[in-house]
Amino acid sequence: MRLLWTTLLLFIGTLSLSAADKPNIILCMADDQGYGDVGYYGNELVKTPVLDSMSKTGLRFDRFYSAAPVCSPTRGSVMTGRHPNRFGCFKWGYPLRPQEITLAEAVKKAGYSTGHFGKWHLGSCRAESPASPGNSGFDVWVSAPNFYDNDPLLSHNGIVKRYPGESSMVTVDAALDFIGDQVQQDRPFLAVIWFGSPHSPHIASDETRSLYPKQKKNVANYLGELTGIDNAMGKLRKELGHFGIADSTLLWYTSDNGARNPGKTGGLRGSKGTLWEGGIRVPAIIEWPSVITKNRITDVPCNTIDIYPTIVDLLGIQIEDQPVLDGVSILPLIEGKPFQRDKPMGFWDYSIGGQGVRADQLMAALKKEQETGAKPGVDVTKQGTEIKQYELDDYRGSSAWMEGPWKLLRQPNKKENENPFTYYLFNLEKDRNEETNLVDQYPDRVKSMTESLEQWQTSVIHSLNGEDY
Repeated sequence: MRLLWTTLLLFIGTLSLSAADKPNIILCMADDQGYGDVGYYGNELVKTPVLDSMSKTGLRFDRFYSAAPVCSPTRGSVMTGRHPNRFGCFKWGYPLRPQEITLAEAVKKAGYSTGHFGKWHLGSCRAESPASPGNSGFDVWVSAPNFYDNDPLLSHNGIVKRYPGESSMVTVDAALDFIGDQVQQDRPFLAVIWFGSPHSPHIASDETRSLYPKQKKNVANYLGELTGIDNAMGKLRKELGHFGIADSTLLWYTSDNGARNPGKTGGLRGSKGTLWEGGIRVPAIIEWPSVITKNRITDVPCNTIDIYPTIVDLLGIQIEDQPVLDGVSILPLIEGKPFQRDKPMGFWDYSIGGQGVRADQLMAALKKEQETGAKPGVDVTKQGTEIKQYELDDYRGSSAWMEGPWKLLRQPNKKENENPFTYYLFNLEKDRNEETNLVDQYPDRVKSMTESLEQWQTSVIHSLNGEDY
């Protein structure tokens, strides 16, 4: 009987895809998973059979970038389609500005239900916070203000509860509760699933850690957390099939930045926190069986800033007073049509410190308030939503500009120097590991790309100063 019902649901799901243009959308993101932290890029140590399978059935991106080399800014780029410096989300712990139009708010215009599950890190998980998931367009949320480990305390629409279990599986289970409700009500949905792994400190479950008995404890825990994500993705895909919506669901997986030790960058230079390829090039796969009918691999440069405009384009949503976007719709690429990226990509790691956000402490304090009626604590993640003014030529920090295969990287000099920056130019098609600096061979290209970079940075500062609202 179960088999008959599942078959019927699959048939209905396929029919509804061909008859309607409202696919379900699931956006998954790991926390600090590097480009080389998957089996399908040649890592023979880590066990990621589900992601490896997805890479052979879906659309695999070999040049996919996080908008920033650290977590909060990249997550903000997913929500807005904009470089995070435009709304002051410079580093970890900075929130979304309430004035920003989010992806969750946008898809609601097309009749979608919205849910967020896992790491938020774009504001508080207090219901009343202006930058909470609930005040950023999500109907249902089971979220943490930062990374979290096994048996986490999570905020369910503002009410803190303990969720026993391995952290990634807990996250997917919460999302599946939401997804099941939407299927029952026959409503299209957006589910944002942001894992808290493999962020340090690495604490894998006994089950996944035991798969790596020959590794040092920290490495076994790191690899175990990656396998924990993989297991959770496996359950998610399996249940989409049971719900009969796998074919009509766009499932997008990526990471928020490059790896830190003991993670792997796949041989790319640099790591998390840098604008070298190892800090911003991340694994990414899209599955959408009714549209992506066979495996494809692309080296078209794409970015987390493209997620928002792609989904808005897919659903035909018109956004009034849309602030300037940095991303582009890659829908033609997803659909298998000819596509090349004409719009360059800018990166800018502004020179400023991050803001510490301890999810376990914040959730424990909020839970105590709710249980005892204690005086509310300070919403530490509220800081950063205000609009300040910046000089239009304040280009401090590392920055980069990508035009096709060409990458210009500008690094600040730490010592006093006539030139405050050191420049690097790479052709990534021929030099993916950024080993040969071509600055002296192509002075005209360096000049033109520097001018384009600074024009873009000035545009970003105009946005940062509030001129988009």
